[in-house]
Amino acid sequence: MADQADGVAAAPLALPATLDATLVLVRHGESTWVAEGRFQGRADPPLSELGEAQARLVAQRLARPVGLPIPDRPPAAVWHSPLRRTADTALLIAAGRPPAIALHGVEDLIELGQGEWEGLLHSEVSARWPSELARWRSDPTSAYAPAGESLAAAATRVERALAELVHQLATGDEAPWAIVVAHDGILRLALMTLLGVPHRRFWSFPFNLCAITIITLATGVANLRAHNLTDHLAPLSADDRGQAEARGDRGGAL
Repeated sequence: MADQADGVAAAPLALPATLDATLVLVRHGESTWVAEGRFQGRADPPLSELGEAQARLVAQRLARPVGLPIPDRPPAAVWHSPLRRTADTALLIAAGRPPAIALHGVEDLIELGQGEWEGLLHSEVSARWPSELARWRSDPTSAYAPAGESLAAAATRVERALAELVHQLATGDEAPWAIVVAHDGILRLALMTLLGVPHRRFWSFPFNLCAITIITLATGVANLRAHNLTDHLAPLSADDRGQAEARGDRGGAL
């Protein structure tokens, strides 16, 4: 859990010493609001046309994982936020690798609430809340959107979701690996929770749209094997917006 005084993760998530598993973290594809430069949070815009293309490409890459440090067999499940941009990305990933892969929507994986900023363009937020946005970028452990959600609150539910997922992998009969499809802010917190990284480093770990991050869990330790892989999105490289949006950092917008 986070120390709310200084934003330091006291310890990484406790893992069973006997567990030998893999987690693949995937951010959703571009939504219509990402395309427009809007803050999203818990709002529910759908994938854009570009976002659907990104999701199909990441689904194809995970269906043929040659060269990736993940098991070459279907995962136990795809866990995902129930918001449309994540649920639809997860559905394409699950459908891309028959036989059918179980899908589990998890409320605790919904994006950080961004309060009064949700639905507004970045330019509008910058004009109306310049100091608040600057503090959110410089000190995310103590500042957040008006009427929004703190990192400490979001980290609590992310840790709860990860603990349940680890339990399922440790006790289930399925293959000991799973895919988690979620949001930029949630995946940053998930990675820091697993590795025991201080939450004040929140902005140090980008998660590009439909990028792949791979973490192995063994002997009670989480190891980062690959982070933010985007080579599978190369077919979109001729699309200027596709390249720009895939890079990820939206100036504090989640």
